[in-house]
Amino acid sequence: MPTQRPCRLPLRPLLCTAALCAALLAPLTQATEILVVTDSQHPVHIDGNARLIELGQPARIEAELGAHVPADPSRGAAQVQQRLNSGGVELQQRLSAAYQGVVDAWSLGVTTIPAVIVDHRYVVYGEPDVAKAVALIEARRRTQP
Repeated sequence: MPTQRPCRLPLRPLLCTAALCAALLAPLTQATEILVVTDSQHPVHIDGNARLIELGQPARIEAELGAHVPADPSRGAAQVQQRLNSGGVELQQRLSAAYQGVVDAWSLGVTTIPAVIVDHRYVVYGEPDVAKAVALIEARRRTQP
């Protein structure tokens, strides 16, 4: 009976493959989530992939829905209901996203705007340039991880 030897792969190609996989996956592990919380009185400059939470958005959508409605409460309610229905899924998504943003800002404990939040962990208040705020956070992370 012939003896079977264990299969041995050459070490160098295996290390090259592992290094390639690590290099390709590294950006995924270092990806950050950036949230920007502000209102219409505090404009911000956003470059890149940041989620903007505009605290006044729900009130503006409600004002759109309630604009120029009749003074009669039942007719006014019917007109707002008709606007809600005609807005369809797009309007529902806008309302949902607007209110979810307010809830998210509140749950993160945002106290001042504008606020730039990275990874739900780091925050810079008062900087309207998101790139500058993220750079401040990254500099701080390098010195005190």
